[in-house]
Amino acid sequence: QVQVVESGGGLVQPGGSLRLSCAVSGSIVSMYVMGWYRQAPGKQREWAATISESGYTNYADSVKGRFTISRDNAKTTVYLQMNSLKPEDTAVYYCNARNRYSVVVPKGDYWGQGTQVTVSS
Repeated sequence: QVQVVESGGGLVQPGGSLRLSCAVSGSIVSMYVMGWYRQAPGKQREWAATISESGYTNYADSVKGRFTISRDNAKTTVYLQMNSLKPEDTAVYYCNARNRYSVVVPKGDYWGQGTQVTVSS
């Protein structure tokens, strides 16, 4: 069974930084399209950033230039470095692993439990 586990959320002041981490149990993350999504109170979940199996990255306009998605060299963990945080970045952040090609595990989307990020003074 594929498990996605996030960590690194917390409370930060406006203008501050946080780094979120995401690991997929028993897998290297380069098997998947790895994405970060977020859901603010009363709003729908929205996409923030993705990194493809080959390492191509893409960002929502709302986070472009402030957030960076990356993988470690061992390809076991994906990170979301969040800089210049704003109160409107406050949300539960979810990591998604999308298996498009591998036959090692069932194809489809796997989600983590979410980690709270609060930006407030």
